[in-house]
Amino acid sequence: MNKKYIIRKNEEIEKIIKLNHKYANKYFVIYYNENNLNFNRFCISISKKIGKAYIRNYYKRVMKDILSKNNINTSYDYVIILRNAILDLSYNNIKESILELLRGEKYE
Repeated sequence: MNKKYIIRKNEEIEKIIKLNHKYANKYFVIYYNENNLNFNRFCISISKKIGKAYIRNYYKRVMKDILSKNNINTSYDYVIILRNAILDLSYNNIKESILELLRGEKYE
C-alpha cells in the first residue's frame, strides 16, 4: 500500500473517530469520514491484547493487502480497528468480512 493511502497523524485519526460515523461486526469496527481526495486513506489499528508484535503485524499486512487489491468506494478516510475474534479467521474469510462491511453499508 502506497504511503499516500495511509493515515498516520493522531489528530486526523481522532477527528474521524469523534465524528462517530461507524459500522461494525464481530471482527471489525470501522470509523469513516468523507475526504476531498480522489482516493481512500486507511488507518489500521490492532490492540496489544490480540497478540505479540509479529501476530499484529501479520494481520496489518493482510488488511493492507486486501484493501490495496480491491476497489472500494473512493474519497473516504477509514479507521479500521481489528477485534480479537479475527484470530479465528483465514485470509479468505477476513477478505469476505471486510469487503462485505465496507461495500454493504450506506454512507450518510
